[in-house]
Order: sequence, then C-alpha cells, then structure tokens
Amino acid sequence: MGRKTPGLNTSSMADISFLLLTFFLMTSSINTDTGIARRLPPPLPPNQEKPEVRMRNIFVVKINSKDRLLFDGEIGRIEDLRDRAKEFLGNPNNLPNLPEKETIDIPLLGKMDVSKGVISLQNDRGTSYDMYLRVQNELAAAINEMRNELSSERFGRKYADISEEQREAIDKAIPIAISEAEPTKIGENK
Repeated sequence: MGRKTPGLNTSSMADISFLLLTFFLMTSSINTDTGIARRLPPPLPPNQEKPEVRMRNIFVVKINSKDRLLFDGEIGRIEDLRDRAKEFLGNPNNLPNLPEKETIDIPLLGKMDVSKGVISLQNDRGTSYDMYLRVQNELAAAINEMRNELSSERFGRKYADISEEQREAIDKAIPIAISEAEPTKIGENK
C-alpha cells in the first residue's frame, strides 16, 4: 500500500484573508459621488402661512430638452447667465422690474439692503446633465462673485479668506436663493 500525502493545515487562512481585506479597506481611498452643495431652507412652522412671492422677485431660468436657455421669457446664452443673475439679485439701480430689497441690520456689516430675489431653475426631462451643471455653475458663480465683491469692499479680502463670523455676515447679506422645480416638459425654444 502507498503512503498518504499529508494535507496542509489551512485553519488560519481565513484569519489571514480577513486581515488583508481589512488592511486594504482601511488604507485605500474609495471615490464617492458628490452632489451640488445646497442648504435647504428650514420648513415653515405649521401655523405660519406661506409668504407671498411677487413676480418681480422671481428670475425664471428654463432649460429645454435641446439645452436651450430661456431667462425671464427671453432666449439667452449660457455666457450671459452669470451677469443677468448678478444684475437681478443685486438690482443696483432699484429698478421696479427687478427684486425688492429689505433693509436688515447685519452684525459686522450694519444696515444692508438685502434682495428678496429668487432664481427659479426649471429644466426639461430631456435636458443634458452637462447643460444642467453648466447652468448651476453659472448661478453659483454669480453669487460667489457678489460675495467676493462685498467681502473685498467691507473687509479688504476675498470671501474665502475671511473669518467664519465675517462669512456668516456676508451670507446674510447675499443669500443663496435658488429654487429648483421638478423636471417637466418645457416647450421648445426657437
């Protein structure tokens, strides 16, 4: 009769595999998807009525399925969106067709005229993701530029370089006021 071959003792193989897996999970970086950073406004108390929003305080931006833009009923280009949004939110000449302003006493800034303007973004279900992001970037850039300008004027530095307390003051003076509607079927622009 022949000799039997001795078997390998593999009882600790599972422990070693687990340790290797744990090591690689802890030392490797896993890419995560990130979204557009926005803070939603707090919900209204149940006994409070919805505030009235006048049409002059709404800047409507629409994107159709062919990625064409419409600003307040006029066909527009992505290159013009930032300036139009800044003009709307800032209303430097207090024009009657642009948003109203409310005077608020803001710590570190004093009495400031704060726009009641809201940008309403509406897109079609067929809008490309690239165009949607480009529009979001332009709207965010408009607000960032306005914040940088006010920060430079009041504190002598860009918004990113000021203290947290100063940022909070600037945020109250120039709030992010972008409202997104659920995607719908938007009529085709010419």
